[in-house]
Amino acid sequence: MNHMETKKEIKILIWIIVVFAFAFFLPIESARFNTAITAMLDLVKWYAREHVVLCLLPAFFIAGVISVFVSQGSVLKYFGANAKKWLAYSVAAVSGTILAVCSCTILPLFAGIHKRGAGLGPAIAFLYSGPAINILAIILTARILGFEMGAARVTGAVAFSIVIGIVMSLIYNKEEKVKREEQMNISPQPEKRPMWQTSFHFFVLVLILVFANWGKPGEDDTTSIWFYIWSCKWYITGFFSVLLGYSLIRILKIKWQWVLLAAVTTIASALLASGFINNDKLAPLVPMLFGIISLSIITLNDKNEPENREWTLASWDFARQIMPLLAIGVVIAGFLLGSTHNGTSIPGVIPDEWIAALVGGNSVLSNLFASVVGAFMYFATLTEVPILQGLIASGMGKGPALALLLAGPSLSLPNMLVIRDVLGTQKTFVYVILVVIMATLSGLIYGNL
Repeated sequence: MNHMETKKEIKILIWIIVVFAFAFFLPIESARFNTAITAMLDLVKWYAREHVVLCLLPAFFIAGVISVFVSQGSVLKYFGANAKKWLAYSVAAVSGTILAVCSCTILPLFAGIHKRGAGLGPAIAFLYSGPAINILAIILTARILGFEMGAARVTGAVAFSIVIGIVMSLIYNKEEKVKREEQMNISPQPEKRPMWQTSFHFFVLVLILVFANWGKPGEDDTTSIWFYIWSCKWYITGFFSVLLGYSLIRILKIKWQWVLLAAVTTIASALLASGFINNDKLAPLVPMLFGIISLSIITLNDKNEPENREWTLASWDFARQIMPLLAIGVVIAGFLLGSTHNGTSIPGVIPDEWIAALVGGNSVLSNLFASVVGAFMYFATLTEVPILQGLIASGMGKGPALALLLAGPSLSLPNMLVIRDVLGTQKTFVYVILVVIMATLSGLIYGNL
């Protein structure tokens, strides 16, 4: 047996020992371990039911639009390495106001603009701002946690996205310089269709994503415009779905008979779901799933416009790349940090009381700890506000509260795994460190005002 074969056999032996030791010492008699397993499974189930079909699948198709229909010239004009900096960072920093997305849903969109040649700085600013400053989350923060906290959150998030983007661009200036030189020599292909048509198709999909995931305001808020929109959100989503049908026929040139059949199938599934599924949260998943399947079938089988098939294939590429990493991240996050959603809280291996004790006051340690926990914990859109409300009631300082608000919605363990796949380990590490440092400093400043 040669040296290489010996090393291979030793590695196999080590893995056998590791797996055996894990099984041998599995602490199934520990209540904490069993609770963490329950929390992990609860988070996985909740994520699958409430996040994948309504959030991620539409986001993959939006990313596919960026990848296929949005010309490289358009991306380079607004986000490219040679784009005007004030324009690139301004567009990226305010993008979250129209995207009601979380740290995972933003990933396909980020991957899309990065793939099309966006500069590192603007792409990072977009990645951070997307989940951080959606308008409903800001308003909910101001209403529940106070106007001061809401103002601090929006100010910090906008500043964060720009500063972190610029710092990342400076750190990797050599790579960005090469990208600028390469993009100088790119001759943008002429637009296949007017930009307004591509924009119409893109924003119809974005609005379907936004309203399908419109969160219910607080229990006491039954008179505001936000509550009214929530109560009508499926009618609004249906209206934009009709506009999507129009876009498929008039802009993408898909046969109207196919679109009509897809629409009838989706409507029939909605009627059947409302009749047989006695659950307001599960019933809408059926028509959304049927709509996505129907959209995939009619685009994949369209022989007239090759781009339509490419759109769905590009969306599948994003799903294949991102979904497994998100699944791994959700499992790990649930086991370590527990499951907190819809008023339910199941602790993970790390006890909640440890976290509550470490985020009291406004010390450097408490702000740093809040930033790190926020960075690794998974928050769906809007869930960070009631979670913080409970932590503040348990003694959390206002500085750490802001630190968690600024680090939490834009980062999570699942999010990091996907960013690493897009940017590489080093850039991901630098990005996470910058977010944690900025959140810690902001919490310190705000906590001592």
